[in-house]
Amino acid sequence: MSTGISGSDAPFGTLLGYAPGGVAMYSSNYGSLDPRFSHDDVSFRSYIDNEYMGHKWQCVEFARRFLFLTYGFVFTDVGMAYEIFSLRFLRQVVNDNLLPLQAFANGSKRKPTAGALLIWEKGGEFNETGHVAVITQLVGNKVRVAEQNVIHHPLPQGQQWTRELTLVEKDGGYVIEDTFDDTTILGWMIQTDDTEHSLPQPALPGEELNIHGARLEDNGQFSGKWLNEQDPLQAAYVRANGHFINKDPCQYFTITEDAEQELIKATNELHLMYLHATDKVMKDDNLLALFDIPKILWPRLRLSWQRRRHDMITGRMDFCMDERGLKVYEYNADSASCHTEGGLILEQWAKTGYKGEGHNPAEDLISELTGAWKHSSARPFVHIMQDKDLEENYHARFMQQALRKAGFDSKILHGLDELHWDSAGQLIDGDGRPVNCVWKTWAWETAIEQVREVSETEYAAVPIRTGHPNNEVRLIDVLLRPEVMVFEPLWTVVPGNKAILPVLWQLFPHHRYLLDTDFVVNEELAKTGYAVKPISGRCGSNIDLVSHDEELLDQSSGKFVDRKNIYQQLWCLPNVDGKYIQVCTFTVGGNYGGTCLRGDDSLVIKKESDIEPLIVEKNR
Repeated sequence: MSTGISGSDAPFGTLLGYAPGGVAMYSSNYGSLDPRFSHDDVSFRSYIDNEYMGHKWQCVEFARRFLFLTYGFVFTDVGMAYEIFSLRFLRQVVNDNLLPLQAFANGSKRKPTAGALLIWEKGGEFNETGHVAVITQLVGNKVRVAEQNVIHHPLPQGQQWTRELTLVEKDGGYVIEDTFDDTTILGWMIQTDDTEHSLPQPALPGEELNIHGARLEDNGQFSGKWLNEQDPLQAAYVRANGHFINKDPCQYFTITEDAEQELIKATNELHLMYLHATDKVMKDDNLLALFDIPKILWPRLRLSWQRRRHDMITGRMDFCMDERGLKVYEYNADSASCHTEGGLILEQWAKTGYKGEGHNPAEDLISELTGAWKHSSARPFVHIMQDKDLEENYHARFMQQALRKAGFDSKILHGLDELHWDSAGQLIDGDGRPVNCVWKTWAWETAIEQVREVSETEYAAVPIRTGHPNNEVRLIDVLLRPEVMVFEPLWTVVPGNKAILPVLWQLFPHHRYLLDTDFVVNEELAKTGYAVKPISGRCGSNIDLVSHDEELLDQSSGKFVDRKNIYQQLWCLPNVDGKYIQVCTFTVGGNYGGTCLRGDDSLVIKKESDIEPLIVEKNR
């Protein structure tokens, strides 16, 4: 793309120059790369330490890196550059505080300022993606910007801007004119508390959030062995489920690209809100007491939060999505599942039967996980710990694949039988290898239950064994050993506990993605109806749905009957083509990593509920 700067295009990754503050700008001339390169390759991810900047060397990557290096804050990950204009907060990196971000339309009475983000709509020169640049200087009627992915030529020595745009006053407002004649500048964004002349956060029309049912033509494509049992991972899935994904593999569901973008925004924003609420809980004994975690673990919990708050690999959020809006039910921040189904099995389903132009929104999940591991603090050898469970067999193998791609060695341990202590009391596996880094499918709650079984006043610390006459190793003897680095970290038990939901509602009352939740049935909940949920329950167990007139609409059984409960505003799943459908999004490294669907004949989604094929289609 030519912008009047002389010289030929520089190869991808060439340093083009520096923005103010010494922030480098690089060529994103993809045409110079080997045609076999893949955008999914983890080497195309840009990081500073473990903070993700974006895709090399796109406009979004530069904008986030400029804000990070200059001001110490970043915006959340977005699918496309134009989506930044719908964000309304930044994250302060040093403490995870959320800072207000205001958007001002091109033509606003609020003049743009140096340091503001300038956002373009998709279309023309910026087809599909839109564009973002940083305003670096205002000189008379000129606005100087720094950016990536517009020019690919080195800048003149000492020049700290890529283009000069014209600023004109029109009808009492300020208008920035682009150097391209086929683009639209949406406006500029400033980190400020002052909302005067700012735009409200846009809301997607309700009908755009509806999930639609669809069917493949049944040509018997799923009647045989359509999964590849030569692949050990797919073979492990087949051993657990056969060649099935649900009761009717020709049935699938669709959402629009706009709905997917809303899921991306919601997931990224909610992850930060959960972190903010977790920080609040960690600082307040009275709040932490509500989570039913033994006091002897509190110091370890807080230390985990202090040292490893950004060392989370993956979680899963469960949503209700329809024309009423998008509402989160909970965050499975610890030991989430469904990754294999979304990232592999549904990819095979699409290759086998789907002929349209849409895509599986979890198609990049293995690549995202690989990137998260690559930038984690994991040690070179990871023990993958799973229970003796058919579902966990393939879930563990899926994660092992991501670890392998990220350059880690690993070994899967089925149960705890192989583990024992050496003569010095060090934990080792059957090969004599020390256990010091673990990814687990077990929930932290299982280990915490083992702590509860021991009198807290009897011991000075968590009762971890370093030997036993029968060599019996318990889960706490592994996960709570100080030298063992565990993924997910211990602190994830807090956002994964449903007691976080009333805290979230108190911190962000009436937030568009949240449901009113309390530790008691308050007046509002009595009016709307409510779901009764055990604070540390899992897999949809022991949930009651109660209507506004106290009618029991649905309930599930389980092993959490003796736990404390929270009460969440009743917000029932939509019924699409005869199934109640829940939307699940994956977080990977703290950002959106993909979406899948769960379906059931019941209003409560449970462990045995189906995974439903989902396709994202072009906007209708």
